[in-house]
Amino acid sequence: MTEPATHPIGTPGQPWGPAELAEWRAGQVRQRSYADDVLAAVERLAARYDVIPYGELAYGIERFPLLALRAGAWQPELPGVLVTGGVHGYETSGVHGALRFLDQHAEAFAGRVNLLVAPCVSPWAYERIHRWNFDAVDPNRSFRTPSPAPESAALMGLVAPWLGQFAAHIDLHETTDTDETVFRPALAARDGKPFEPGSIPDGFYLVDDTENPQPEFQQAIIDAVARVTHIAPADEKGEIIGCPEVAPGVIRYPLKAWGLCASLTGARYTTTTEVYPDSPRATPEQCIAAQVAAVGAAIGFVLERA
Repeated sequence: MTEPATHPIGTPGQPWGPAELAEWRAGQVRQRSYADDVLAAVERLAARYDVIPYGELAYGIERFPLLALRAGAWQPELPGVLVTGGVHGYETSGVHGALRFLDQHAEAFAGRVNLLVAPCVSPWAYERIHRWNFDAVDPNRSFRTPSPAPESAALMGLVAPWLGQFAAHIDLHETTDTDETVFRPALAARDGKPFEPGSIPDGFYLVDDTENPQPEFQQAIIDAVARVTHIAPADEKGEIIGCPEVAPGVIRYPLKAWGLCASLTGARYTTTTEVYPDSPRATPEQCIAAQVAAVGAAIGFVLERA
């Protein structure tokens, strides 16, 4: 078996310091526009939804306004639903799935839920098509206090006034081939650890909460997404991405212990979607449609039990 290649930044076995961080940062190239792709879409939706500024990222000379959208005034008697996309900036369908759901589907739930959507949590990373933020920190391991990621801290501040009122939170993600070829090797190098190769599942799957499993909620989402794209099968070990499959297309993580975004509301029903955009069996359009279907199914499930 061929040994994994050494990551080009850093010294094997030694965590990165300021010099390595600066070298990594210098290699991050802006490849798309948050203003064109996200802020312009939010502006188009502003006539139909309340736009809520919840902070600004300041990285070098760059400034990124953080915006969420709310479907009307918050009504305490209704269940709250939080939708988040782009916690990892390179996971494209989550961003565009959240925006499409608002544009084409959210109004069908008007007056029935308190819907809050943060479509692009990590705009600097969105532009660089990267997992980490400007400081090589993963926002999706940073939902704790104090947070090392300003993206995560800002989102926690956004939802704080409504904590205890969320019935559900659906966090939209992707698992890509670059997880294995780029991001995991970089993570190992950053932390001074050996890179251990893994595998990437072909298809859509969900991450439930080890401490608060909700199998019926996950199944409702899997059923809806299966009508749009294929569900990832477990491998020969009965695992998906190194975790035991607990139901078709479902694994579990300890969300709060790991500082994951899906833990931040304390909602009863939580999930993290994982679309596989590199599959030969799925198109970018199907990936976005899968995210939209997942959100719709999650809200529908909550309303059935309200």
